[in-house]
Amino acid sequence: MPDFWSNQEQSQKVMQERKRLESAISDDGRVVSMLSDVDTLFELGREGEDVAPDLARDIARLRQHLDKLETEMLLSGENDHHAAIVTIHPGAGGTESQDWAEMLLRMYLRWAERNGIEAIVTDRLEGEGAGIKSATIEVNGDGAFGLLQSEVGVHRLVRISPFDANARRHTSFASVFVIPQIDDDVKIDIKPEDLRVDVFRASGAGGQHVNRTESAVRMTHLPTGIVVQCQNERSQHKNRAAAIKQLRARLWEYEMDKRRAEEKKLEDAKADINFGSQIRSYVLAPYRLIKDHRTKLAVGDVDRVLDGDLEPLIHAYLVYKKTGRTAGDGKDELPE
Repeated sequence: MPDFWSNQEQSQKVMQERKRLESAISDDGRVVSMLSDVDTLFELGREGEDVAPDLARDIARLRQHLDKLETEMLLSGENDHHAAIVTIHPGAGGTESQDWAEMLLRMYLRWAERNGIEAIVTDRLEGEGAGIKSATIEVNGDGAFGLLQSEVGVHRLVRISPFDANARRHTSFASVFVIPQIDDDVKIDIKPEDLRVDVFRASGAGGQHVNRTESAVRMTHLPTGIVVQCQNERSQHKNRAAAIKQLRARLWEYEMDKRRAEEKKLEDAKADINFGSQIRSYVLAPYRLIKDHRTKLAVGDVDRVLDGDLEPLIHAYLVYKKTGRTAGDGKDELPE
């Protein structure tokens, strides 16, 4: 088609779909190859070869790959394949919770990096002394919204505080919220008269240019009261474009929420950031364990999860959401 490349937006969508299909074909071929390797090892075992270590390794790899494919198959919601906008806020507790919020920010950035997904911190408000007061991330990967739905809610951290001179154990909370980025062909009418746009000097890292020019942008949608801001780019124009993208996504979610009377409203999805409302607990002391309270999945390798290995938690949540099946029977709850 001679006009194919003239419509950049449409051609990009087609190329993305082609990439998705090529990935599916590649995954299918990999499963066939892995099954063949396992069959070969079984055959060697029947002939008396010691293949137990290799067989255990290959079966573990096959199971991990099948879990990944199952995760992708479970992304069947209307917006599951969209990119995502993630916001993080600390709960009560000052420096402790702000530091925990920054740990979560790093965890999601590492998750994106491990999976080859672009993640851009579009807004970051530094905490007082340590951590962050808030952060917003654009996660620009296929399926990012569907995968990161598992993270919506309150996250609880139990640890020996690095900020306590008496080395006492502290409990901190932070909330995570995720909305889909909306395609440009979805019509969201934003009237200029409905917007209040404020520009200000960006805070934090970024060099002298960021600190001395009013490049950061805050947009308030007056009819709904929705506020977004972006200060990641050096250019005010680029920050405006990023803020508009976030506002469109927020307004789309707002409108969808009104249309679906049977679903909770957008703000209801943001649970109180306090004790008793957590979806997941991360315990670093007196023992080390992560427990998802919805799926009952427990993970002992805390450092690996905090370094971005969220796949087991995401997979367990998607299975639970689709089937109601949990990873455990729920009898072994974490002590408070």
